[in-house]
Amino acid sequence: MAEAGGDCEVDVLVVGGGPVGLTARALLERWGVRVLVVEKHRELSPFPRSRLVNVRSMEIFRQLGLAAGITARAFAPEYGRVRFRDTLHDRDFATAAMAGVHDPVPVSPVTGVVTSQDRLEPLLLGAARAPVRFGAELTGLAEDGDGVTAVLRAGEGGAEARVRARYVVGADGAHSTVRGLLGIGTTGPGELGAVTTVVFDADLGPWRARQPAGVYFTAHGSFMPLYPEGGWAWFGPTPEDTAGTDWARLVADALGAGAGAGAGAGAGGGLGVGTGSGAGPGPRVLRVQHWVMNAFVADRFRRGRVLLAGDAAHAVPIIGGLGMNAGIADVHNLCWKLAGVLRGWAGPGVLETYGTEREPVARRTLDEAVANTRQLVQVQNRLREQARAGGAPPEPAELPWSDRYFAQLGLVLGVTYRSEAVLVGGGEEEEMLREGVDGVPVAREGADGVPVVPSVQSVPSVEYVPTAGPGRRMPHLWTADGRSTIDALGEWFTLFTPDPAGWAGRDDGPVPLRVEPLPGEHLDACGIGPSGALLVRPDGHVAARWPERPADGDPLRRGLAAITGAAAP
Repeated sequence: MAEAGGDCEVDVLVVGGGPVGLTARALLERWGVRVLVVEKHRELSPFPRSRLVNVRSMEIFRQLGLAAGITARAFAPEYGRVRFRDTLHDRDFATAAMAGVHDPVPVSPVTGVVTSQDRLEPLLLGAARAPVRFGAELTGLAEDGDGVTAVLRAGEGGAEARVRARYVVGADGAHSTVRGLLGIGTTGPGELGAVTTVVFDADLGPWRARQPAGVYFTAHGSFMPLYPEGGWAWFGPTPEDTAGTDWARLVADALGAGAGAGAGAGAGGGLGVGTGSGAGPGPRVLRVQHWVMNAFVADRFRRGRVLLAGDAAHAVPIIGGLGMNAGIADVHNLCWKLAGVLRGWAGPGVLETYGTEREPVARRTLDEAVANTRQLVQVQNRLREQARAGGAPPEPAELPWSDRYFAQLGLVLGVTYRSEAVLVGGGEEEEMLREGVDGVPVAREGADGVPVVPSVQSVPSVEYVPTAGPGRRMPHLWTADGRSTIDALGEWFTLFTPDPAGWAGRDDGPVPLRVEPLPGEHLDACGIGPSGALLVRPDGHVAARWPERPADGDPLRRGLAAITGAAAP
């Protein structure tokens, strides 16, 4: 891969070479879009960071042909669990399985995984051939009527280069240079606290195998196994005196009594702590990183030809693994719209629907993550105070919020988009009103007394009930050829219908479209009759539903024009 390089011209410049930016690169390349990714660091991050690839992200990676490779390098499904305890050495006082990770779920053809970001990023880098410039720092943006000129610098004091792009996607993290250059503010709690991550080596393998988990939350910080073959990380509040902190001692204390007493397993047995090749005097610290846990949503996701995604648009606390996955959903929503505008089959106005659809999801995700992070901190503080007072360890019990926090299928699969890129009929508006108790926006009364459905999303947190209503993710259903309906999606709109012949030739416009037969046994689940159809967007969300085939006109062509913001036929 090249360094900062010379001047060039592309369709889309992506700023930020993390998981979100690299996913955008792979998606855009599949649309035939000329894309360049620039990353200020000189290599992919060597730090583990994000841990969870949830079931929705794995559906997207399945579409990119990456799911099998990601799973092969990830932890076994039994690690899709969290455990709560006083120290790592103690027994659980609560535990919870990660929905869609610990066990397969019938609502998806894939399973999420626990893995480390430094295992994921190389696979994403290899998923496309579009150039990535490492060591290229963005220093300026200037927009005009035809595009954006970005100024890049090759390292401190390095040469400058200019890139001309039709559009720019800022995926450059919570401290986004793109967001700063645009002058876009943020709303939310802001900095929740300073955090330190310590990567260390210890001989915990036999013990871990008997008590598998992706995360162990303790009163003295949290532990994460990094790779199936070994390696650990501890993270917790940053001490006041970082220079004088004995990190090995801090980690050993959090491991608990008996953490050096030889290889053992389970409550009452020692943990063999050493270099990874045998028991030793304590954990061997490999790397220490200080960082700040941020919590905010950008005040807007777009300004002109520049759009924000991932942590640049919404910084979410890491507890629960929601942030990276939300960013991947961002670019899955955005990239087909950019491709449509660039290829001429969508109008520029379709880009407005990106923020309309994703911003409310980001705010709900942030609310969930912040509330539960604070509750986790309260539990940890209470345990520390109890330990200092010499109190007895808590009895095994489920935390009152653990099921709500870790059973998040509703949050990741139950999103309902409401925007100009979704067609909702009158009967479906009534359905939304009836479903208001399930998180669907409740209508307000308009000026003329007619109910108006708010242009926001349904993001129920826990329960996910599959439905093929407009704006919802297309349900996973097995088709006649043994594929999932999720597998039929791609760089095109998909029309699912039990009557392909009846809908054949109903659209010959420029929008890419494929017609897929829908088995008759799925008609009730999809809310259509024998001649009806579902139109599904490239990001897997239902764009329109026709319960029966209209007798007159070309509803499909009209619908595609309305959804894409193209000129009416």
